[in-house]
Amino acid sequence: MNEITVISGKGGTGKTTFTANLASLLDNLVVGDCDVDAPNLHLLLNPENKSEAVFKGMKLAVKNDDLCIDCGLCYESCRFNAITAADYQIKNLKCEGCAVCAYVCPTDAIKMEEIETGTLYEAESRFGEMVHAKLIPGADTSGKLVSEVKNRASELAKEKNKDWILIDGSPGIGCPVIASLTGSDLAVLVTEPTMSGFADLKRVMEVVNHFKIPAGIVINKYDLNENISAKIEAYAAEEKIELLTKIPYSRVIVDSLKKGDLFVDNDAQLRTKMLTVKEKLTKILGS
Repeated sequence: MNEITVISGKGGTGKTTFTANLASLLDNLVVGDCDVDAPNLHLLLNPENKSEAVFKGMKLAVKNDDLCIDCGLCYESCRFNAITAADYQIKNLKCEGCAVCAYVCPTDAIKMEEIETGTLYEAESRFGEMVHAKLIPGADTSGKLVSEVKNRASELAKEKNKDWILIDGSPGIGCPVIASLTGSDLAVLVTEPTMSGFADLKRVMEVVNHFKIPAGIVINKYDLNENISAKIEAYAAEEKIELLTKIPYSRVIVDSLKKGDLFVDNDAQLRTKMLTVKEKLTKILGS
C-alpha cells in the first residue's frame, strides 16, 4: 500500500484538480481530502456520504454562575481578554482554551469542556472510498482534524486491502500541511510558474526534506511563463527532485471545471500526461 500526498506551497495552484484527475487513473484506492479549512475535492469526485461524525478538537472555558463568587481572579489572569470586566462572563470567540482561568478559580466555577469544531465524513466516490472533513469557520485545531482524516483513510485502506491512499493535502507550510504529510510515502508538489509560486515551492520543499519524504514536482500552467518554468525545472534537476509533468494552460481544463468534469476525460493529450505521472509514481514507489 502506497500513500501519496499532494501539496502546494500556496493556494490556487491546481492541487485539487490534479488530485481528482490522478484519482481517476489509480486503481483500488482510498481518497482523503485534508484541506479541511476549505475542502473542495468533493466538487469533482461527487461522493455520497455514508456516515458523519462530530469532531471535537479543543476545549473552551465554561462557567458555572452558581459557584462563582465574583473574585475576579479569572479576569485578572486571562491574557486574551476573553472574560468581561463587569460580570466575569466568558467570551467564547476570544477564549483560546489555555485553562488559566480554571486553574486560578478558587471555587472550581470554571471547567474546560470539549466543543464541536468540525465534521468528519466517510463517503463513496466513483473511484472508491473517500474520507473528508469540514472545519467550522474560525475554529482552531485544523491539524488535529487533518490527522483524523489521515488516520481513518489509513484504517479503511487496511480494512479493504487497498493499493493506494491518495491525499489532497493542505496548502502552505503550517500545521495542517505537516499533518497531511505525516506517514506519506511520497509528496507531490504542485506549483505554478510565478515568482511567488516558485518561492513557495522552495519553502514547502524544506518541510518535505525535513521529514525525509521523497518528492516529485508538477508545474501547472507551465506555458504562462516559460522562463520561470525553466527555472523550476533547473531547481528540480539541481535538487534531484523528479519532474513528474508539465501541464499547459488549457481551455479544456477550464471548461471541464465549469462542468464539474475531469480533464482526463475530455482531452487525450492531457490524459496521456496524467498516465505518465501514474507510471512515474509507480516507478518511484517500486509498486
